[in-house]
Amino acid sequence: MEDSRDQILKVVNLRKYYPIRRGFNPFSPAKLVKAVDDVSLEVPTGKTIAIVGESGCGKSTLARTITMLSPPTSGDVILEGEKVSHKGRKLKKLHKDVQMVFQDPDSSLDPRIRIKDLIAEPLWDLEASKEAKESMVTKSLLSVGLTEEHAERFPTQISGGQKQRVAIARAMASQPKLVILDEPTSALDASVQAQILKLLLQLQKEFNLTYILITHNLAVAHYLSDSMAVMYAGNIVEHGPTKEIVSKPRHPYTIALISSVPTADPNNRKILTTEIIGEVPSALDPPSGCKFHPRCPFAEKRCETEVPEEREISPGHFAACHFLEKTA
Repeated sequence: MEDSRDQILKVVNLRKYYPIRRGFNPFSPAKLVKAVDDVSLEVPTGKTIAIVGESGCGKSTLARTITMLSPPTSGDVILEGEKVSHKGRKLKKLHKDVQMVFQDPDSSLDPRIRIKDLIAEPLWDLEASKEAKESMVTKSLLSVGLTEEHAERFPTQISGGQKQRVAIARAMASQPKLVILDEPTSALDASVQAQILKLLLQLQKEFNLTYILITHNLAVAHYLSDSMAVMYAGNIVEHGPTKEIVSKPRHPYTIALISSVPTADPNNRKILTTEIIGEVPSALDPPSGCKFHPRCPFAEKRCETEVPEEREISPGHFAACHFLEKTA
């Protein structure tokens, strides 16, 4: 556990459920899609924590819930020791100190608005002069490697890599303390991905930023993050230092994810040495007990009924599985 003074963000028992009804009867009982189900996290100041997992596991919903873009069903988001609400003054502070870079710059940047005005959007509610806001926009633009000439262009007049730089500049404009990166490189070519990752590390060092990285790309997570949390069906099943999880994964799901990462060495191919069988469970009707048990090679009868408790494997490395001894 990190010292509370070293934590910029703490998430406690966070849940996000979406009620849905079948048919047209408004009085029919609603079922719940449990997109995020009892997640707790601690984010150290100045570090990067990666949230990894398959598509549909709840990573992006967790990010939107932390930023209150989608208010939580229950649980707490604590920013610098203060509980955050989805309304009032505390929300205003959250939106200044916590910014988000969305997955697809083509959909997050309005093509009808000039780049300088897109970057200025987070500054609308700040009590600052027009000159100060213009200075913030220029500083943000230059910090991501763009020029003042780009400020007058529209998103349709720049490349994909430049659009992602604009999205990062917009997140940087309010001088945040924490930036949530939702798949920041997934829509980019490999060469541009490397440039953006290098830029993110440079900005983190220059401004002492804290990152929450949302990704399904374990190579990106390994390169950028200090710690890692593995999500499955709305829950975190393993978390700890990135290097240790990558080299010594202990939860069966994490082991399967790591083994599925391709390698450039043709003499050391290890693709699917541990295969994940079956399908991702429905968030509307998840399995009882351990949610991974229908796909787990180590599952036994107790896994169908008992939810595994999180156990500490080594300092700072935790996993939730009944049979961690088998995966050692």
